[in-house]
Amino acid sequence: MIAGFDVGGTKTHVRLVEGQSVRHDRVVSSEGWSALPVEHAASWLCALLPGEPVEALVVGAQGCEDRAHCAALRDALVTRVRAPVAVVNDAELLVPAAGLERGVALIAGTGAIAVYTDGEHLIRAGGWGWVLDDDGSASALVREAARAVLARADRGEEPDELGLMLLESTGAPDPAALAHSLSWGTGPEHWGLHSPAVVAAAAAGSAAARRILDEGARSLAGLVVTLAGRGVPVEDVVVAGGLVTNVPEYWAAVHRLLERWLPAARTTLLDRPPVEGAITRARWLLEGA
Repeated sequence: MIAGFDVGGTKTHVRLVEGQSVRHDRVVSSEGWSALPVEHAASWLCALLPGEPVEALVVGAQGCEDRAHCAALRDALVTRVRAPVAVVNDAELLVPAAGLERGVALIAGTGAIAVYTDGEHLIRAGGWGWVLDDDGSASALVREAARAVLARADRGEEPDELGLMLLESTGAPDPAALAHSLSWGTGPEHWGLHSPAVVAAAAAGSAAARRILDEGARSLAGLVVTLAGRGVPVEDVVVAGGLVTNVPEYWAAVHRLLERWLPAARTTLLDRPPVEGAITRARWLLEGA
């Protein structure tokens, strides 16, 4: 029995496989997840295991970006599961999930990050959090949409389609209430829930929403270009995340830009759950044990 975790900013996918058969498959909320401190993180993860002993465990998790931190969490998990364990960033699951041994993974979901991984090395761009970074992510689209709505309010203008849809989505009666609810409310995983309002506003003709989506797509593609500028071999780019998966026009915009800026790269949208990458890596771990 081997186990894999895909811990994202919004949801966590747990899968146990015996041979070629899936024995346990569950998606739960990531509420309460924090990569630090490691003892808390290890206990949080183990609480989601069904109790059956496993021979190998791989965790791909949001917030696990430093190799020393990953090693510390791995050690904390080993003492609990008594089996080989590997801990990586959740973006590192995309490449093995796509059946590749190395490549660039680009995530556009609650957050946004691009990483190069070859099973050993990790080189990243972006993913520094919703306050300072993550442009192009679901939470960032809502952040920029709210800024656009508040800018119209500053000019004494009535809300456009974007403002009306964002106010409706958040339940805020006016821009002042919108600013308060987003500034003092919950975190980015809840901001991202309102990104469909931005997409719908663009479809309804809002120029501001269209600009926000265009700039978001450029930011995502730009993360991969940044890695290429560091000398990373950008041969395969695997893209995943709820935003690109659920909004075809957004994925198409990102794809077009990558084809234009990095024409030699093969870019694909992952058509299977990233947790499969954790299971693949668990098989590698077991083979090398």
